[in-house]
Amino acid sequence: MYDGPDSYILTGRTKENNSKYDLIVVGGGPAGLAAAIEAYQNGLQDILVLERDQELGGILQQCIHNGFGIHQFKEQLTGPQYAGRFIEELERIGIVYELGTMVLHITKDKRIQAVSKEYGYQTFYAKSIILAMGCRERPRGAISIPGTRPSGIMTAGTAQRYINIDGYMVGKRVIILGSGDIGMIMARRMTLEGAKVLAVAEIMPYSSGLNRNIVQCLHDFDIPLLLSHTITDIRGKDRVESVTISEVDENKQPVQGTGVDYDCDTILLSVGLIPENELTREMGVVMDPHTKGAKVNQWMETSIEGVFACGNVLHVHDLVDFVTEESQRAGRNAAKYVLGESMRKKTTSTHIVTEAGEGIGYVIPQMIVKELSDETITLSMRPTGVYTDAELLVKGDGKIIKTTKKSYMAPGEMERIKIDRSMLCGDIGTLTVEVSKE
Repeated sequence: MYDGPDSYILTGRTKENNSKYDLIVVGGGPAGLAAAIEAYQNGLQDILVLERDQELGGILQQCIHNGFGIHQFKEQLTGPQYAGRFIEELERIGIVYELGTMVLHITKDKRIQAVSKEYGYQTFYAKSIILAMGCRERPRGAISIPGTRPSGIMTAGTAQRYINIDGYMVGKRVIILGSGDIGMIMARRMTLEGAKVLAVAEIMPYSSGLNRNIVQCLHDFDIPLLLSHTITDIRGKDRVESVTISEVDENKQPVQGTGVDYDCDTILLSVGLIPENELTREMGVVMDPHTKGAKVNQWMETSIEGVFACGNVLHVHDLVDFVTEESQRAGRNAAKYVLGESMRKKTTSTHIVTEAGEGIGYVIPQMIVKELSDETITLSMRPTGVYTDAELLVKGDGKIIKTTKKSYMAPGEMERIKIDRSMLCGDIGTLTVEVSKE
């Protein structure tokens, strides 16, 4: 058990020794669950998971469609089924968790302040922390759509919760703005519930979601996908009555005279996700302006020693299976950190900085601790455009050390490259990933 500071003040909760933990995981969604279980399986038992919602599983609980678990379990699971496997394991091995608990503040010395209806204000202390708070959808205010402000405009995730959790139908004639995965999945879901989805408008010249969702959610239901289009007007006083959708030029500006009116009562927004990093920034973690998440090394450790980040709070993923894999890495290395294994020597090691080259938006991890890298390192990234018959090049100080052929790449789908330690020999200081078009 962690000794912690001598003068901590415990309020609200009075259970003995419940404020000090070896590891505290902030967030009980797929990332937090996988990280906590992996830490336990690597030697930690004194673990607490804090979740602000009333149940574990995060956004998976409202994702009743299948497509989860293909990589992790070689099965097609629904969101609740996928989450259920981790929740059952968490409870079986006895990891402690608190629901309905909102974390308010985290300090650099790993003191966590939180509040809940059951226990009131609480202060926790941890040897190590894993940040797994997930992300949230961009609302209308973030993209400045013109027009009136009637009811009937909501994010796709909100509509998904209303329908799948609360049992409310949110509209009959629907326009969806943005072709993210949630928007396309909701296009299919609304159709199956009897609504008419008139179109999915996407301002970019390509979809921002998975190709499989374009096929299974739009093409299979004859729902038009209007690329290089956006909403240029919303009409309606109490409820949405109609919208205008216009083409946009290469600068994403509406082209005059191209507007088409659609009579509808509902607009769903699927225009991007924002990692929830208010706590991360407040505690002084170095952030990546491209991912909007923390900068991490190959162990998923942030710039603050013993603080790790994983899942959508680190960067927005396309598949939950990859969230799980990444979070298991964070949990495994958080356990090593607490148990005092080799990671503590890293301050004397050489670091390699990763960079996004031509055609790549970002690379994670942003830093590789070289001497202690005894594992295969997975680089995650997203291309900035659509590429066919291209190559991903990994360069060490400008020299190619690995190439991977790709028949198709798009911004909606993550790319991953595994780098063996042997490829990082010598005095490499910068590792760059870029797209080479044949």
